[in-house]
Amino acid sequence: MFTADQFVCRNGFYGPNQDFGGRYVPEVLFRGLEELEEAFEKYKNDPDFLAELAYYRRNLIGRPSPLIFAKNLTKKLGGAKIYLKNEGNNFTGSHKINHCVYHAMLAKRLGKTKIIAETGAGQHGLAVATVCVIFGLQAKIFMGQKNLEKQYPNVFWMKQLGAEVIPVTNGSQKLTDAADAALGEWINDPEAYFMLGSVVGPHPFPEIVREAQKIVGQEIKVQLRELEQKPDILPNKIIACIGGGSNAIGAFNEFLTDETVELIGVEAGGVGENPGQHASRIASKQAKTAIFEGFKSLFLLKDNGQLEDVDGIAAGLDYNGIGPIHAYLHSIGRLQVTKVFDSEVVEAFRILAQTEGILTALESAHAVAETIKQAPQMSSEKIIVVNLSGRADNYIFNIAKGIADKDFEMFCNNWKINT
Repeated sequence: MFTADQFVCRNGFYGPNQDFGGRYVPEVLFRGLEELEEAFEKYKNDPDFLAELAYYRRNLIGRPSPLIFAKNLTKKLGGAKIYLKNEGNNFTGSHKINHCVYHAMLAKRLGKTKIIAETGAGQHGLAVATVCVIFGLQAKIFMGQKNLEKQYPNVFWMKQLGAEVIPVTNGSQKLTDAADAALGEWINDPEAYFMLGSVVGPHPFPEIVREAQKIVGQEIKVQLRELEQKPDILPNKIIACIGGGSNAIGAFNEFLTDETVELIGVEAGGVGENPGQHASRIASKQAKTAIFEGFKSLFLLKDNGQLEDVDGIAAGLDYNGIGPIHAYLHSIGRLQVTKVFDSEVVEAFRILAQTEGILTALESAHAVAETIKQAPQMSSEKIIVVNLSGRADNYIFNIAKGIADKDFEMFCNNWKINT
């Protein structure tokens, strides 16, 4: 039996033996992290802070995001009823705006004016740039060169919002390297505010993002009971993609002690099983416990102890590690972790678009792909909730390539000639 006490973060760690998490950083960052932790503990239950947060959630983000009964997808697959929690309806198009608003509110209370951030697919970067405009902050955003090239629509919008976007050209030139570069920038400028974009990094970052994102699961619980008209009903499964894990903990957190609810995280299986072909830490059984980027968790490592290359169709899941809360949840049997391959992701994107009219982010399509596998194996009385963490605006080039759309390829070639 799981109890709430098991899921409390103590002294920056998850687990009774300080299994995962922590604060492993250069001394120059200790004061900044302590200052941030003090502010977080001071304001997370402060009535004025919560009232302001509620205001921005309602009037800026557009919460609550809808929980939709996917009747066409349910009919097509047979088996379980499928509900979709559509975070793509949020302002800026993903769940990332949830923690960026929270971060910005803390930054203002700390008197910060400069923001440092990392981004993978660009959705976090877009949300960072947006809240910096709203709250009067300067944004410097690091993005791996390979991700920048694949996600240029978001890069363009970040720049229009006044953010400085820094390409990262070392290493694999993806999310992990962007996070490294952002952390290095913070070391050089410790008076800035690091607006970290997932449940990763040194304490208290995972807890800040968890606190900001838990609204997703809170809404799911209320909305499902209203839609099903049953006051005590719970979903049988909640499925979410997992890179660092911000959207996943948002969907899962409210249900951690509800043991009848299976929590399923879906990693990027990429194009194969070999190291460097995927970004699956747990499902591949290739990850090792290590300390990187200021925290202890599970990481994909080479034999020499350095970070392994990762790959996958969704830039937001191309991360070598996993959030320490998720590593812990899996270690105690509360979280199941699976993986799906790029080809399955593209097909899931197409199926969802053509059944429910939703163009979802490729990260989220990983969760849809897993749902397509699991729903037919369940009875019609069972319920799956799928967390759609964002929409597909920035993925037009990836999707067109994945489905081999010749008309789009021709358009791109003509556009290049004409410009």
